Amino acid sequence: SDYQQLSYNLNVNLCQGGPLKTRSLMKDSYTPDVFQKATIDPRHWHGKTINEIGRWFEKYFLAINVQKAMKEKYG
Repeated sequence: SDYQQLSYNLNVNLCQGGPLKTRSLMKDSYTPDVFQKATIDPRHWHGKTINEIGRWFEKYFLAINVQKAMKEKYG
């Protein structure tokens, strides 16, 4: 990609002796079938749907706001 080419050129110009090929630790750590099996579902995030996460944050910030209001009113 363009970023890899730019990174390579900067390494060669600034660091003198940059690698000829960039490597990814993640890609080197896993077999290729792991990446083929992986599917990205934007509605499902680490076992929780976006709606569940949104509801959790609403409850969390509501609780924080209640705590702040109670602290302001009663000290």
